[in-house]
Amino acid sequence: MSVINSQPPRPAADPSPPPPPLRGDPITGNRYTSREFMALEWDRMWTRVWHIGGWAADLPQPGDYITHGIGRESILMVRQEDGSVAAFYNVCPHRGNRLVHGDLGHARVFTCSYHSWQFDRAGTTCRVQDPDDFPQGNPCGKVRLSPVRCEVWGGFVWFNMDPDAPPLRQFLDPVAPQFEKYGMDGQVRVLYLTAEVNCNWKIIHDNFNESYHLPTLHPELSTFIEDAYQDTMFDLYASGHNRMRMKGGLPSLRAQSVTDVAQPLDDILRAWDLDPAAFQGHARDARRALQEQKRRLGRERGFAHYDLLDDDQLTDYHHYTLFPNISLTMSADGFQLLRPQPHPTDPEKCIFDHWYMVPVVPGQTEAATPVGPRPLAEAEHEIFTHGDQTLGFVADQDLSIAVGQQLGLRSRGFKDAYLTGQEARVRRFHEMINDYIEGRR
Repeated sequence: MSVINSQPPRPAADPSPPPPPLRGDPITGNRYTSREFMALEWDRMWTRVWHIGGWAADLPQPGDYITHGIGRESILMVRQEDGSVAAFYNVCPHRGNRLVHGDLGHARVFTCSYHSWQFDRAGTTCRVQDPDDFPQGNPCGKVRLSPVRCEVWGGFVWFNMDPDAPPLRQFLDPVAPQFEKYGMDGQVRVLYLTAEVNCNWKIIHDNFNESYHLPTLHPELSTFIEDAYQDTMFDLYASGHNRMRMKGGLPSLRAQSVTDVAQPLDDILRAWDLDPAAFQGHARDARRALQEQKRRLGRERGFAHYDLLDDDQLTDYHHYTLFPNISLTMSADGFQLLRPQPHPTDPEKCIFDHWYMVPVVPGQTEAATPVGPRPLAEAEHEIFTHGDQTLGFVADQDLSIAVGQQLGLRSRGFKDAYLTGQEARVRRFHEMINDYIEGRR
């Protein structure tokens, strides 16, 4: 009788591609403070790239809608009768009134609060006051909301204000297939935070494009995450997207001890019925043991999605920065979105989002999140000013330097960034912005 191995294959991490050449473009302070540079970014970059407009789970039924603001624009996204999602500029074509207020809801028709023009879910005018009083003809059935490119992928609703932009999957090349094993569209958003921060959006995204800051801002991570650049993989893609792969479940080469088990690695081992004492003296063996134990016990504990993941994905953190401003950190037990967006008017402020999504595990009613336990249910949107409440322990650490850096970038003493090799993703990020502004993209 033949024995069928039910375990999925365990391939090694795919090799890094050759990095694109870097020009060494200067990274000067005016990029973070200038209204003129902010306007160039808006006209030549923000209006031409794909954005995450919302979480598709907020649109279960036809007529459900969400809105998303970026810069001075508001985008309305509506679930259609055929299950697709259509997007429109959130403005009445009659006299320019904002059509929908609020970030989500359900509507049979959308009614303008100024003159009661009504639009169906497909964006077509279906009722107006005094339809016989238009010299150019009744607008019903003729005048439409201005459409915006829209696609659904990875559990997100995406939009692009450029009608000639490439399809979303082409824009996401080559990272889209790398996400598919995580089953993102079947997860639940258990954390949904938005804060206004007193810094330019690029300060935050620069930070997510490097791990050089980890020993200073996040020293506690070294006990269970490999943060040494010598043992971390950095992938730069021609599309402008980047990936960093950090090993988890072992102490860093930077740690105070690379051989001893410390908090919270000991708790991680116990959670999977492994004795921390058995790894004292050779703590870096814990990563492989955790992978084997998760593979062995995952399904019976309800983690069926582990079967879809490679061994490195069971323990490691695959951190993506998608151009221009989306950061996704993928792990076996959830994924995190961190996103700074431009402020509508002020280059020295930004809007910062922090979302956390987790798989649905039978029997679980609570999820561990960066701000502590939360119900395993779609979260309410929390909007506040940075400093009024936590954005998560690690995010708070990241933002602790943001305001001071914004002040420093105004100094006449700052001429250009002086970067390490491991900060190449920062350099690449700014060169991509220049490519859009200067017409190379």
